[in-house]
Amino acid sequence: MTGVVARCQDAARTFGRGVAAVVAVHGATCEIAAGDRIALTGPSGSGKSTLVHLLAGLDDPTAGTVDWPALGSLGALRPGPVAVVFQAPSLLPALDVAENVALPLVLAGVAEAEARTATQIALERLGLGDLAGKLPEELSGGQAQRVAVARALVGEPQLLLADEPTGQLDHVTAAQVVDALIDTAAHTGCALLVATHDPVVADRLDVRWSMVDGRLRTREALSWSA
Repeated sequence: MTGVVARCQDAARTFGRGVAAVVAVHGATCEIAAGDRIALTGPSGSGKSTLVHLLAGLDDPTAGTVDWPALGSLGALRPGPVAVVFQAPSLLPALDVAENVALPLVLAGVAEAEARTATQIALERLGLGDLAGKLPEELSGGQAQRVAVARALVGEPQLLLADEPTGQLDHVTAAQVVDALIDTAAHTGCALLVATHDPVVADRLDVRWSMVDGRLRTREALSWSA
């Protein structure tokens, strides 16, 4: 795929009203193109997660616009074109690894045989084939996060967004998860944006964007967005 897979134009997100209103993202303008590898850096509370949610279509801007020119409308984003990996793996404890990975496809009504094949491919790609029958409680933190990555990839997304995916992991395990994200993005050709406050993680990606107090600065920007 070529083209712009996600775009914000003066996108802002405010929570609350009146004197209690909090502006989490101020007028952000950015584009993510197919094949991009972007680190979104900034301290906790800087608006990184909110911007990820806007780019994923999980939240609506209160001003400005977010669209996905190469992917289609908001309703067409999941499962498939856009996938998100969160800080916590959020695996369902009653389901085994294979069932957790297949869940997005099952919820979308994909045929069982097709979902099973796609799940096996995603697990093997992440080196998790031997864990397919394990329950989440039997996994290490790194294994659980890699399962979450496999779940995000099972629909073959064109845009993969990861929100602090290593925030709860030690350095060695974090490196393994970042390796998995970068390797699988390279293999599938999807665009990748990783929100992180860890400079070691950010240095693994080609482009660095940054946020401070809800204001985004991209590689193209000459000044902080207002």
